[in-house]
Amino acid sequence: MLIVDIILGGLILGGMYALVAMGLTLQYGVARIMNLAYGEVLIAAAFASYVLFTSFELSPLVGMLLVLPAGFIASWLIYQGLLMPLVRRAKTRDALEVDSILATFGLLFVVQGIAFVLFGGQYYSYSYLSIPITIAGSTIAVNRLIAFDFAVGLSLILYTALMRTRTGTAIRAVAVDPTAASLVAIDVSRVAGLAFALGGAMCAAGGVLVSMFLTFNAAMGVAFTMKALIVVIMGGVGNLLGALVAGLLLGLVETFVARLIDPGLTLAATFILFLTVLLVRPTGLFGRAGR
Repeated sequence: MLIVDIILGGLILGGMYALVAMGLTLQYGVARIMNLAYGEVLIAAAFASYVLFTSFELSPLVGMLLVLPAGFIASWLIYQGLLMPLVRRAKTRDALEVDSILATFGLLFVVQGIAFVLFGGQYYSYSYLSIPITIAGSTIAVNRLIAFDFAVGLSLILYTALMRTRTGTAIRAVAVDPTAASLVAIDVSRVAGLAFALGGAMCAAGGVLVSMFLTFNAAMGVAFTMKALIVVIMGGVGNLLGALVAGLLLGLVETFVARLIDPGLTLAATFILFLTVLLVRPTGLFGRAGR
C-alpha cells in the first residue's frame, strides 16, 4: 500500500534525521558551538563502517562499538584542541558562536579534503541485510528497519540519560543558563566539552546507520549538516524532544512529497516546512521564548 510505504519510509528517514540532529542539539544548545563540520564527522563514520565491513567483514552494528567511541574521542580532542582557546577568549556566548562558525568552517574543508584524498569523489555503498520483507502490504529492506530501531533506541537512551542522571541534569543546566550553573558548582567548561563529545558520538552512530542503506561520498557532509541544523532550529535549540519530533516530521514530509508529487521538490518542501514552523513558532516547536 502506498500510504504504508510513505509512512514507513518517512519514519525511517526521519529517525535518521532525529538521531543526527540530537547530536548537533547537544553541541550547539549546550556548548554553544555551531559546528559546520558536523556532517563531515558523519561521513567519516560512514567510511569507517564501509572499511570495517569490506576489508574486515565486520558487521556495521558490531563496528559501531568501535566507531561510536572513536567519534566521542575525536570530538573531545577537537573541542579541547581547536575550540577551547575560543571558549577562553570569548567574552559572550554570541561571540563564541561566531568564532566557532569560522573555526569549524575551516575544519570542514580539512576533513573533507582528507576524505577526498583517501576515497576520491565516487559514491560508495555496501550490501548488508538488504533482504526485503513485507509489512502491512509494504515491502521494505531489513537493514532500514534495523537502522530505524537503533536510531530510536539510541535517541531514547540519550534522552533518558539527560533526564534521569546527575550528569544529564548538569548538561541541561548549562544549556539553560551557564552562569547560574557555575554558581552551583557545575564545571561549565567540562560539561560543555562532554556535551560536544556526546554529540560527536551520536553523529558517528548516525553515520554508521546511514551507511547501511544509502550511498555516500566525501562531499555529502554539508547536506547532512544543513538537514541537522534545520531540525535543531525547528525543534527548538537545545531541546532533544523537539529534535526527535522535528526529525520525524521532516522525514515524513520529504517522503510524502517525493512519492506523491516530485522527488525534485523535496528540498523545497523542507524549506517550506522550516519557514512555516518559524513563522508560527519563532523559537521552534518546543523552544522557549527568551525573557
